[in-house]
Amino acid sequence: MSQHDTVQFLAQVPLFHGLTERQLKKIVGRFRERSFDEGTAIVEQGKLGIGLFIIVEGEAEARRIHADGSSVLLNKLHRTDFFGELSLLDEAPRTASVIATTKTDCLVLMNLDFMEELHHEPDMAVEMLKALAGRFRRMMEHL
Repeated sequence: MSQHDTVQFLAQVPLFHGLTERQLKKIVGRFRERSFDEGTAIVEQGKLGIGLFIIVEGEAEARRIHADGSSVLLNKLHRTDFFGELSLLDEAPRTASVIATTKTDCLVLMNLDFMEELHHEPDMAVEMLKALAGRFRRMMEHL
């Protein structure tokens, strides 16, 4: 994906709605492209989080795995959906697994790259934290 296309794509992702075009252009170079085959774990519950994932193409499911091996579907994920955002702020273990249900292409922002960018663009952090707060508020309303 070209830099221009990536900037246009990120502008559609709710987490980045508050960012200016200049900020998007700055952060776009920090993203890496990754592809996952159907049935592949994109992230695994219990493993350390290393970054944010955004679905560019394909579909995935977020699942919580119980001690007995059973799983509960938490969410179906599609284009512009993102997950792993908490790992941008800490490296705590993942609270759920995300499995590709089709071939899935993602953009990945590693937490170290994110932190380095925030040192140069603290206003970006404020806008992204506002978006995250809104997301958590909506999640709590559905519980």
